[in-house]
Amino acid sequence: MTRAQQIGVVLGLAIVTALTILRASDPGIFKLIRGVAFDEYQRLVPRTFEPMPVRVIDIDEASLHEFGQWPWPRDRMALLVNRLSEMGASTIAFDILFAEPDRLSPRNVVRDVAGIDPSLAEKLPDNDEIFARSIVEKPVVLGFGLSNEGHYRPPVKAGFAFTGESPISAPPYLGASTPLRPQLEANAAGLGHISLNPGNPSPVVRAVPLFLTDGEQLYPNLAIEALRVAQGASTYVLSGAPDRAGIMTSVKIGDFVVPLTAAGELWLYVTPDRAERYISARQVLAAEGVSPDVAAAIDGSIVFVGTSAAGLQDIRVTALGENVPGVSLHAQAVEQILSGHFLSRPDWADGLEILTIAVVGCLLVVVTTFVSPAVALVCGLLITAMALVASWLSFLYAGLLFDPLAPIVSGSIIHFAATSFRILVIDRERRAVRRAFGHYLSPSLLHRIENTPDALRLGGDDRELTVMFVDVRSFTEISERLAPADVVAFLNTLLDALSRHVVANEGTLDKFIGDSIMAFWNAPIDVADHETKAVRAALAMRETLAELNAGDAFGFGPGQEVGIGIGIHTGLACVGNMGAKTRFNYSAVGDAVNVAARLESCCKEVGFDILISDSTARSVRGMALIEAGAIPLKGKSSRTQILAVVGDERVAASAEFAALVVVHQQLMQALLSHSKNTRKLIGTAKLRAVQVIGGLAEFYQRISGRTDHFREVPDRFEKSAAD
Repeated sequence: MTRAQQIGVVLGLAIVTALTILRASDPGIFKLIRGVAFDEYQRLVPRTFEPMPVRVIDIDEASLHEFGQWPWPRDRMALLVNRLSEMGASTIAFDILFAEPDRLSPRNVVRDVAGIDPSLAEKLPDNDEIFARSIVEKPVVLGFGLSNEGHYRPPVKAGFAFTGESPISAPPYLGASTPLRPQLEANAAGLGHISLNPGNPSPVVRAVPLFLTDGEQLYPNLAIEALRVAQGASTYVLSGAPDRAGIMTSVKIGDFVVPLTAAGELWLYVTPDRAERYISARQVLAAEGVSPDVAAAIDGSIVFVGTSAAGLQDIRVTALGENVPGVSLHAQAVEQILSGHFLSRPDWADGLEILTIAVVGCLLVVVTTFVSPAVALVCGLLITAMALVASWLSFLYAGLLFDPLAPIVSGSIIHFAATSFRILVIDRERRAVRRAFGHYLSPSLLHRIENTPDALRLGGDDRELTVMFVDVRSFTEISERLAPADVVAFLNTLLDALSRHVVANEGTLDKFIGDSIMAFWNAPIDVADHETKAVRAALAMRETLAELNAGDAFGFGPGQEVGIGIGIHTGLACVGNMGAKTRFNYSAVGDAVNVAARLESCCKEVGFDILISDSTARSVRGMALIEAGAIPLKGKSSRTQILAVVGDERVAASAEFAALVVVHQQLMQALLSHSKNTRKLIGTAKLRAVQVIGGLAEFYQRISGRTDHFREVPDRFEKSAAD
């Protein structure tokens, strides 16, 4: 094992340990992700709706329109109880708080009127008393809410029996509750809390606490209290862990055993909301009486009274993403118990998931470090698939809830970290290769070799290239007066300084040929506006050479300046790896290469340092270019039109260059027409040229000796030169 591998294993195991500890602490984000995964399972396969003896008497918008705004007078609630009881409801459970006196009661209304004899008020009916009398000896369960004020706790109407260790500390804590009207509280057959997700910040109701605790007493919720009263049961039988207090496992309610979470919650397995579940309160309270269909639906059913009216703000979100009345979730909890279709998360599920993270994490660290990231990726994908399939099948066939995402996310993090470390180590070696070969190959070619699997093969592609040749003027004379070592030092200084501009302008250095440089643009990768980039590189070379001469960088002494010639041409060439299978060079061949090389040779004859062909100039806009004639090149049947590169956009925009262009165009016309004014125009052009760039003086000096280059031009480049 190498030191890098040792470090990788240690770092990987440290990350595995951290993620395992994080999962063991089970932060909120893990619970949220787990809940979302379980929601998706239910959305894929929701609980099938089955007709059950459970109904919701809905105080809906139609009922409010019929009988007025909420709250209704409690004598109407008494009428509702009487009618439901007469129709044979097995339980009537109110998901409504009756904490305040009925302000619509005649007795209370009269008391608030000034000047009325108080004794008269005592003779008037009290709606709370009417409602209280209506529920006497009827299977009515009233709901109570949680409160942040006071210390009131309601009485408990049922008994509790325990098996195993005491689970009394397991459920959510009840600090205080809203007090009900005393006579209602006393006459009700059962009392249950109506809170669906106390203390849970999530808007989605996934699990309902069936019990609350104050540390000494348990308080059932509305749904199971309704189920208890419907069966005439008197006691809840709670099962706790056999060896640990404060854990619930199940509760027996009459004939039904309900699996619970450790905190006494029931995982809701919901159906899509169905109209069959609801009966409008308006239908039950109709003056003409209740229809036979409604009576048949109520007979023998556990009835929950609540509201779906939007203004009363009792709307909750289910695991299916539906907005439903809160009362329907109480009804669905009872439906679920009656159907026997439960969801449960075993108490060992957390331990299994934590162990999975640890084992899978260690496996991925080892495989990534010692085998390969690709194999580790395949292992990770297989583990992901197995986790998803196992979790899904457990839900589908057994109703068991196992979190597939925590192991998957943790495994992904571990794989990413281990792979990143390995890549960093490998990349360090790659950088060493870059440093070694970066002296010989352009960055674009290195990139191609690193990222293209078939880059190192013989062969080439036809591409449009802009090719540049650079040559040192009078190199033979220079080398004759220098020692060989000094010649090498001179070339290294010059070629290093010039070649940098090729790379800086996205070009590819092909080769150094003695005192010459060959470079090209637009290969091995596409380079936008490659013609302009090549011209910019040439101008930068001119400027760099001037600085080297001014600073006597070559040590030749004052007045001993070095000159170069640059030829640039754009055309089709074949570019690729050329040579033997075991030793080859990435280069370009073709007519475009030959033309560029011969343009560079023409710099001596033309008397200027940078020449470009018209095919390059057509794509170069804004630069200071002037026509340099049409010259015959060796091997070409027709003349090649060339231009001299005077400067960049700044020079092109100057007044001096504009004045030169005017004279230059007059000179071109004079050469075409064999005008006697040619010599005078050459002299004027030389004067104008000195104001733009010194090298142009020699250019105009030599025009008189090559007038034939300007007299048989098929397509002159006046417009582009003017641009």
